[in-house]
Amino acid sequence: LTLIQDRLAFLIVIISQTNKHKPWIETEYQGIVMENDNTVLLNPPLFALDKDAPLHYAGEICGFRVHNGPSGSSSVQFEAVVLDRSTGEGLVRSKEPLDCESQREHSFTIQAYDCGEGPDGANSKKSHKATVHVRVNDVNEFSPVFVERRYEASVPEGRLFDHIVRVEALDADCSPQYSQICFYDIITPNVPFVIDNDGNIKNTEPLDSKRQRVHTFWVTAFDCGKNRAQADAQVVVTVKPSCKPGWIGWSKRVEYTPGSGSIPLFPSLHLETCEETVWNIQATVELQTGHIGKGCDRDSYSDRSVRRLCGAVRGEVDLLPPPSPAANWTSALPTLPSSDSSLVFSFNGSTHVAMVPDSIAAAVSGDHFTLQLWMRRGGINTQPPTNQARGNRREEETIVCSTVKNDDSFSHYSLSVHGCRLSLFYWPDVSAARPVKFLWKLEQVCDSEWHHLSLSVQFPSVTLYVDGVTFDPALIHDNGAIPNPAPRQRLVIGACWGNDWLQPLSLHYVGGYRGLLSGVTVRPGSVEPHSVVECLYACREGLDFGDLETLGSGMKVHVNPSQSVLVLEGDDIESFNRAVQQVTYRNSLRFATPGVRPLKLTTSLRCFNEESCLTLRQLEGYLVVLQPDAPQISLSGVGPHLARPAPEFEGPRGVPLFPELRIVCSLSHAVNTAAQGMEGGGEPANTLMSDAVAHTLDGCEVQPLGEELNPEREELLVDMDALRERGLEIINTTAYIAITGAESISVYEDVLRSVRYRLAKGSARFERRFRLSCSEMNGRYTSNELTLEVNFLHSLDSLYHPSHLLASQQQFLHPSHHSGELSGHTLPNPHRNSVVPGAATVIIMVCVGFLVVMVILGVFRIRSIHRRGEGTGGGSKEDSSQWDDSALTIIVNPMESYESRMGISADTEGEGEEDEEVVESPDDANDDQRIIIKKEGRDGNPRRY
Repeated sequence: LTLIQDRLAFLIVIISQTNKHKPWIETEYQGIVMENDNTVLLNPPLFALDKDAPLHYAGEICGFRVHNGPSGSSSVQFEAVVLDRSTGEGLVRSKEPLDCESQREHSFTIQAYDCGEGPDGANSKKSHKATVHVRVNDVNEFSPVFVERRYEASVPEGRLFDHIVRVEALDADCSPQYSQICFYDIITPNVPFVIDNDGNIKNTEPLDSKRQRVHTFWVTAFDCGKNRAQADAQVVVTVKPSCKPGWIGWSKRVEYTPGSGSIPLFPSLHLETCEETVWNIQATVELQTGHIGKGCDRDSYSDRSVRRLCGAVRGEVDLLPPPSPAANWTSALPTLPSSDSSLVFSFNGSTHVAMVPDSIAAAVSGDHFTLQLWMRRGGINTQPPTNQARGNRREEETIVCSTVKNDDSFSHYSLSVHGCRLSLFYWPDVSAARPVKFLWKLEQVCDSEWHHLSLSVQFPSVTLYVDGVTFDPALIHDNGAIPNPAPRQRLVIGACWGNDWLQPLSLHYVGGYRGLLSGVTVRPGSVEPHSVVECLYACREGLDFGDLETLGSGMKVHVNPSQSVLVLEGDDIESFNRAVQQVTYRNSLRFATPGVRPLKLTTSLRCFNEESCLTLRQLEGYLVVLQPDAPQISLSGVGPHLARPAPEFEGPRGVPLFPELRIVCSLSHAVNTAAQGMEGGGEPANTLMSDAVAHTLDGCEVQPLGEELNPEREELLVDMDALRERGLEIINTTAYIAITGAESISVYEDVLRSVRYRLAKGSARFERRFRLSCSEMNGRYTSNELTLEVNFLHSLDSLYHPSHLLASQQQFLHPSHHSGELSGHTLPNPHRNSVVPGAATVIIMVCVGFLVVMVILGVFRIRSIHRRGEGTGGGSKEDSSQWDDSALTIIVNPMESYESRMGISADTEGEGEEDEEVVESPDDANDDQRIIIKKEGRDGNPRRY
C-alpha cells in the first residue's frame, strides 16, 4: 500500500508539470488578400511554437483566437484555423469575400493556445496577442466614366490655342493603378485637334469658320489597366469668325541676286489692326550683317587697293604689318583668320603688345596725322562690360600710345577705350603745354562688333569717323597737371608704358587692350576729305528707303549710320503701310558676299485704350544673297613654247615672256533660247552665254616652275617706273614675282607684256618653264594658269666646246621630243652648219643604238603576232608571219637641222588619205627624214608618227 501511494504521488507531480510553457507567435503580421477572395497571405507565415513539445497535448497547438483590432469591427470578418497541431501552422482567412472599394485595409489581433493537459484541454495556455494588418488588393473591375457626356467650347478662328476645353473621366476602382485615367483618345478620325493625357484638347492648325463652322468629335478614356470607358463623350467646338490683327503678307525668305541694285523687302506687307483705334505706330526693321566680313559687305580688295580706288592720299605707314624679317615686331602677336583675307591681330590686355621700331615711328612724326584702324572689343567670344560698378572700375585700355618728335619739340598722344567711351589724350608739347582729352560716347565701342575708326588730328581740331560717319567729341577738357612724359620717341600698339618711362631698362606696360585690331595705319600730313573716308569704309550693303517724296504726312524715317536698322513711325495706317512697302535692301557690290542675313521686324502700337491695345509678335525672316556669277579671267595669246636663240636672252634687256598676252574677263549667265527653239522647230533650252566685262584685277604672279631663279645666272625684269606710275606694288623674289594693286585689265596687260627674262653670259640651258596667273577681289576669283616653256636655241658651233658635248648628245638622243616642243614656234633662220668631226662619233653611236632598238622591236613584234596566230587557231602560216598593218616604220636621219624638221611637220598636216604615202621625197635637198603614215586596221583613221 505504501508503494502504491508513493507511485501515485509521483504521477501527480509529473502530471502537474507537463504543460509548463505558453505558445509563442510573432508580434506582428502583414497580410494581403485579393479582392473577391478570402485567403490571406501572411508575412511571415503563421506558426505557433510551444516549448512543451513534443509532449502530447501540452506541446500541441489546438487553435487561434481572433480579437478585435483598434477599430473594433475587423475581427468579425476574419478567422484563423490550425492546419497542423504538431507544427503549429495556421491560416487566416476572411469569412466572406472582401471589397476593396468598401474597405481597403483591415487590422486585428490573433492569439494561439495549446491543448492543455489532456483531451479536454484542461489547463491550456495562451500566447501573447499579435497584430495582423491585412491589405485588400484591387481588381480592375470598373471602367472609366466621363463626368459629362457632352462638352462644348467656342474659339475664334485663325489662331492656335494651348487649351480649348478639358474633358474628365473617373474610375471607381480603389487602387491608383486602376482608378487613375492613363490617357484619353480622340476616336473621330481626321479632325484638327489633339488631346493630352490630362484631357486638355487643343487645335493643331488654325481654324477657319468659312470652311467649317462647327467641329464635332468623340473622345474616350482608358484607365491604367487598359479598361476603356463605358460610354464615349462628345465634344463640340464652335469656330467664331474673328479678325486677325498683325502683319499680312510677310515673306520669311527674301532672295537677292547680286547686281540687282535695290529691291523692296516687303512689297505686299500691310498691317491689320481689326478696327482698333491706334494713334501711333512704330516699326523697326533690323538687318544683321555682323557675321559678313568686318560688320557688313564691303569691297573685297586689300586696304591699300581700296585706298587707291577711293582716291586717298598716299603715304600711310602700316603699324601692324604681316610678320616678316623686315617687320618682326608683330611676330609675337597671335593672328586670326578673316573672311576678307586681311590679317587680324589679337590682344589679351597683358602680354600681347607691339613695340614699333624707332625707324618706323620717326616716319610718322608731326602734329598733323590721320590714324586709322579696324577694332573689335573683347575678342571673339568675350563681351566687354558696358558699365562698371563704382569702386570696381577697370583701367582704360590703350590702343595706340605714341610720343613723336616734331621740329624742335615732342608731342604725345594715346587712343584709349573705357566702357563705351573713346578718348584721345593729346599733349601738344610735353615740355610746356598741358594735355587735352577728347571724349566720345559711342555704342560702337562696346557692342563687340567690327568698326572702323579714322581719327584726323590737326590740333586743336580733331575729327573722328566711325564706319565713315562723323562724330563730334562729347567732351573736351583740360586734363590738369600730370607728370610730363619723357622726350623720347616711342610708338606702342596694344598698351602704353608705365610711370617709369624715365628708366628705359625697366620699361613695363599698363592699360593693355583686350580685343582685335586690324589695318592700323598712320599717315602724317593733311587729313582725308569726308568723301574719301566714306568711300573707304562705308558699308556697301544695308537698309534704305525707296522714295522719300512718297512718304505720307506724319511719317518719319530714321536709318542708323551702318544702315543695319531702319525705324518707321507714323499715325496713319494707310500711310504706314505704303511706307513699309518702300523699305529696300541695297548692295552696290557687283560680287556681293553670298550668304544669309537674318531679318527682324518689331512693331509697337499705342492705342487710346492702353489696356486693350494690340500686341504684335516680332517677325523673323532672312535675306539670302545668292551666289554671284563668278567672273572668268582668261589668259591667252601666249603659246605653250617660246624659242629664241640663247644670245637674245643674254642681252641687256632679255626677252619678253608674254609679248602678246591678252586678258579677258567675262561673266557666264543663262539665256533662255525658247524663241530660237520655236523658230528652228526644236525645244526651248537654257544656254550659258559669256559677256566680256570691264573688271579690275588686284594681282598677278609669275612663278618659275622647278628650281627657283639663280640670281647669279638669271633674273626677271619689270619696268619699275611703269609700276610706280600706276601705283602698283611688286614683290620680286627668286621663287616668284607678284604684282599687286587694284587696276584695270589693260594696265595689267601692259605691265605683264613688259616682263622680261634675262640670262647671264654662258648660263643658257635648253629649257625653263614659267607659270602666270592673275586674280581679283583679293584672291576671291582667279584666272587660269598659263604655262610657258622657254627654249634656248644653241648653235652647233658651240659643240666645239667640250662643255656642250653632253648637251648636244641629249639633244640628239631625243629628236622627237624637241620637234614636238617646237611645233608651234616662229623660229628665226639659223645658220646651216655641217656636223663637226668632233661630234661624228657621238652621232654614229646614236644611230647604231637606234638601229639596235628597232631590231629588238621588230623581233618582239613578230613573236607577239606568232603567238596570237597560234592562239586563235585560224589563218595560214603565211598570214601569221606577216607584219600587222599598224606596224611602225620610221627612217630618221639625225643629221637634219632644227629648221628642216619644223618644215616637215608643217608640210605633213592634213596628209594621210592613202594607205601608205611618202610625205616628202627622199631626194629633197632640205630634208632627209621620211615620215610614213599608215592606217589602222579597223577604224581606218590615220595616225601620225
